[in-house]
Amino acid sequence: MATTKFGLAQPVRRVEDPRLLKGMGRYTDDIVLPGMLHGIVLRSPHAAARIGAIDIGPASKLPGVRAIYTAADLAGLGTLPCAAPVQNKDGTDMASPAHPVLAGGAVRHVGDPVAFVVADNAKQARDAADLIQVDYGILPSITDLASTTNAGVPAVWPDVKNNTVFDWEIGDKIATDAAFAGAAHVTRLTVVNNRIVVASMEARAAIADHDAATGRWTLYANTQGGWLLKAMIGPLFNTDPENFRIVTPDVGGGFGMKLFLYAEHVLTCFAARALGRPVKWAADRAEAFVCDTQGRDNITLGELASDANGVFLALRTRNISNMGAYLSNFAPYIPTYAGTSVLSSIYNFKAIYANVIGVFTNTPPVDAYRGAGRPEANYLVERMVDAAARELNIDRIELRRRNIVPPSAMPHATPVGTTYDSGEFRMVLDAAVKKMDYDGFAARRSAAASRGKRRGLGLAYYLEATGGDPTERAEIRFAEDGFVDVYVGTQSTGQGHETAYVQLTASRLGIDGEKIRIRQGDTDTIPVGGGTGGARSLYSEGQAIVKTADSVIEKGKQAASEVLEAAIADIAFSDGTFSIAGTDRGIDILSLAAIQRQKSAPLDTAEVAAIDHHTFPNGCHMAEVEIDPETGVTNVVRYIVCDDFGTAINPLIVRGQVAGGVAQGMGQAILEHTVFDPDSGQLLSGSFMDYALPRADDLPDIEVDLLEIPCVTNSLGVKGAGEAGAVGSPPALINAIIDALSEDGVTEIDMPATPERVWRAIAAA
Repeated sequence: MATTKFGLAQPVRRVEDPRLLKGMGRYTDDIVLPGMLHGIVLRSPHAAARIGAIDIGPASKLPGVRAIYTAADLAGLGTLPCAAPVQNKDGTDMASPAHPVLAGGAVRHVGDPVAFVVADNAKQARDAADLIQVDYGILPSITDLASTTNAGVPAVWPDVKNNTVFDWEIGDKIATDAAFAGAAHVTRLTVVNNRIVVASMEARAAIADHDAATGRWTLYANTQGGWLLKAMIGPLFNTDPENFRIVTPDVGGGFGMKLFLYAEHVLTCFAARALGRPVKWAADRAEAFVCDTQGRDNITLGELASDANGVFLALRTRNISNMGAYLSNFAPYIPTYAGTSVLSSIYNFKAIYANVIGVFTNTPPVDAYRGAGRPEANYLVERMVDAAARELNIDRIELRRRNIVPPSAMPHATPVGTTYDSGEFRMVLDAAVKKMDYDGFAARRSAAASRGKRRGLGLAYYLEATGGDPTERAEIRFAEDGFVDVYVGTQSTGQGHETAYVQLTASRLGIDGEKIRIRQGDTDTIPVGGGTGGARSLYSEGQAIVKTADSVIEKGKQAASEVLEAAIADIAFSDGTFSIAGTDRGIDILSLAAIQRQKSAPLDTAEVAAIDHHTFPNGCHMAEVEIDPETGVTNVVRYIVCDDFGTAINPLIVRGQVAGGVAQGMGQAILEHTVFDPDSGQLLSGSFMDYALPRADDLPDIEVDLLEIPCVTNSLGVKGAGEAGAVGSPPALINAIIDALSEDGVTEIDMPATPERVWRAIAAA
């Protein structure tokens, strides 16, 4: 049958790939509207400065220039929102200074937008921007996270004391302190989670069109779901969000960074209304380095208390987290609720207390990046477990086994309020140990030593908590051309959503997958949606699709009973056909849909599914590395992953998602380093000449085994898979590097473990 090709749990190749590989994709920058103008943002070259006079005279006289806007022109607009505020541990509100669309009295990071130039084409706009004269009074800046709260450092905001945005806590401090007081051993470790430039393949872009007759905007933008933007941008213009239609075409990578409302969305909409013409803005790569939200960037002190047998008692952490110069939409949520939700990981801690301090610096804002707080938490915990194993002289595998939460404890409530529904962590760990041939490592290390190399094996067991909106919607429509259109409230940015959703729909309705189209990315045709983020898409949208398909079947039974002249109770549905039970009389669903469409009683159905629970994907990463002590170069010789994502709808896509996440995690662990000049605040790693992304020859083959322990809180049994590779890989790789350098006396190294940093660690030890 044709549907077999699209059955569940099969490694179906992505249905979207032929279109994209043939160059038939349609991205935001591909869109050209009649009469479209082009905008360029003039950005601050300084990390901190007062803005004096802005002379736009010569620039405004250039040919083709239609308008130049500064903060004074936007006085009637609102400011960019922080949608996820947190409270300080004393119950007071966090600091939340306004985030203007264009900087007014001062700029606070290199790249801060100062003016918006609109011209007939991008070159004319760029030429005009170059002529604008801004009287900057340069101020001292602070870009070093470690010293940002020290006495005497420059204030990013004059009324924010010690540059501290919030001082937040979770857990039982009294119980945790008591556990530490009675502990036989305490392991202490400070780790740095380096700042990441997101660097998606497709840079951000926006095109706004305003209809003066209706007062509505259409904003074309490469988002991770337009519904969030629609909800946030309406209040800035003091209008109903329904006056905005957000259209998202193909998107070339998001990783969290394309979730948010940015100044350029607002600027293009403002200019389109003012000029009565569509206005387009598209970032170049250099601009993206200073105008996109960035990721990670925190320093965490962890303390792990254990008894005399190495049984974990309690965990205590203090995290200083960089917010950048402004609060992005969800920035405070990432290191607080998102990050601490998985601090317990797979271990049976009796008590946990976490203190998170958010701070301002003169740097671009930091927000969600693949994993969004969970990679940072897992990195700390897995680095600490390895450190504890060294200090206690217990094998690192054995120490983990002693402290793993067993399957019999499920559902398991952690000290930070998270409840795991399922998981067989010991089984997954043992599978990874066997796959890597852990027992044979000593021989491999000896062979490497004979060649003058340092060989190391590292592991990390990660646990992730997927996130997202509490509901998701799907709609199934039977089109006149014989195809079935499935409208979804998530947004693919390259993950393969179309294929997975086709598989689900084909399996449930018995329709040839080649007759199914996935529709996404238009807030006018899809009224609500949670968008894509937090590895939520399959388990949330999947449940909505299944619920909608089941409603179609029930509606179809009613219609089939009339067409086949039988009682509803006698109608059965199987393999895409409604039939009278016990007979050979029946009608296929597409034929029935065509009949019902002619009757103006279509089978079309929409449903909203309640997403009541998170899922908890988990797994073990193991990396084997070889290091040249003369150069500090690290070669990853083998990398294996054993993952529990619950039921795998498409194992091929899942493995691809893991491989991509591992590549990003490897970039953070070994290569990627965002560096600011400590005096001027300039970004020194502002291009791919200076900021090292992993290349093909940096990556090994990534071996992925899927061990399916179904999630019990959703009907599909699935657990989110999109972020997991980036969660488990940094601690596995750094633990491997430290293991390789152990014979040199190295016990700590920070990310990124560049050749220079590795070489210096060897020399210092």
